[in-house]
Amino acid sequence: MIESSNRIILLVEDNEDDVFLTERAFAEAGCRNLLRVVMDGEEAVNYLAGEGKFSNREEHPFPSLILLDLKLPYRSGLEILRWMRSKEMLGRAMVAVLTSSNEPNDLKSAYELGTNTYLVKPPTPQAIHDIKRAFQLDWLSCKELPPR
Repeated sequence: MIESSNRIILLVEDNEDDVFLTERAFAEAGCRNLLRVVMDGEEAVNYLAGEGKFSNREEHPFPSLILLDLKLPYRSGLEILRWMRSKEMLGRAMVAVLTSSNEPNDLKSAYELGTNTYLVKPPTPQAIHDIKRAFQLDWLSCKELPPR
């Protein structure tokens, strides 16, 4: 079973400006200390698999939600989705595609591969509230995590 008790959101994004905007939107939406960021498709796979520098799940807990860009170096977001859905342990993870692509083929492919939602950038506080509502993630509003 996948551990997600730490309520981490994994942002898979290679554009530093988009990382900054997402972090800012989460902060403005009242979400603090929840985001972990990986900058390419290979890092995302390693994080999700708990391999390499991400092997310690105390330091790198499995995310409760994955915000996934589609246009990434090394592996695209669609390749990551395909890989995830082929793994029994990762197949049910919640994924929100967060991308600048509004290409109909990308949208269709993402849903066929099992994304839970598809959002077109830029992230805004309203988009974060929409994510909270879509996934019923009341815990996103917590400024601090409760003790274990």
